[in-house]
Amino acid sequence: MSGTATPAADLPVVSAGRIYAVIKPMLWLAVGLLAIEVIVMGFNIEPYYLPRPSAIAANIMATPGAYLTGLWRTFLETALGFVAGGLFGVAVAVVFHRWTVLKELFFPLFVVSQTIPVIAFGAVVVLWFGNTLFAKAVISFYISFLPVTVNTMLGFSAVDPRQVQLMKSFGAGDGQILRRLYLPAALPQLFVALKLASSLALVGAIVGEWFGDTTGLGVLLLQAMYNENVVGIWATIVVSACLGMGLYGLVTYAERKIVFWGNEQ
Repeated sequence: MSGTATPAADLPVVSAGRIYAVIKPMLWLAVGLLAIEVIVMGFNIEPYYLPRPSAIAANIMATPGAYLTGLWRTFLETALGFVAGGLFGVAVAVVFHRWTVLKELFFPLFVVSQTIPVIAFGAVVVLWFGNTLFAKAVISFYISFLPVTVNTMLGFSAVDPRQVQLMKSFGAGDGQILRRLYLPAALPQLFVALKLASSLALVGAIVGEWFGDTTGLGVLLLQAMYNENVVGIWATIVVSACLGMGLYGLVTYAERKIVFWGNEQ
């Protein structure tokens, strides 16, 4: 025969369980929104306290360009601050692990710096750099790097010293031990911090936009507050929540791909 049939075993198979795992959150979200709609209408709750989800959706669809532009700007600020904070946090953890003297000197200063209210720090940053995307990214960076540093150091401390001695006995250098032992051991703790940092970075970006910017979700939120547009406030909250869930989902997806051994436990 000139052609051969493809064996069924070679065809890609998408399990029903995987499809359900994707659809399940959407179904629960739809059920929750429908329940809120019914409760608001059934108890005649004033829109001032809780508008109907359909009204919120209508508000977003009335001016989709404004929300899409604000979403994109806030995403850029958040992503820049989050990536910078993650890289800086890991680098600082490596330095503190390698040189404990530096940890004793500077780690308390890092902890104290986090006691400064983000809105106060944001005001200083905007004075320095103006109402720019970079300034908002700096604010996101400021409140997102420390959890990464702390959790990475916790992951380093969980390494068995006997494993280190074993690698040294085979001639491994400090760099090899860091790449092949310490960093893999710290990955589970690191991703826990990255999930938290993604939310914190978003908060920092939105707060930074309160200092007179012209676009962003924070700007839309302030405009709705000044105009006493309760539906607009809730619409901005919903869009911000979607952005936050999206960032969290991306970090979770990366965790499943990188920390693959965690799925086997």
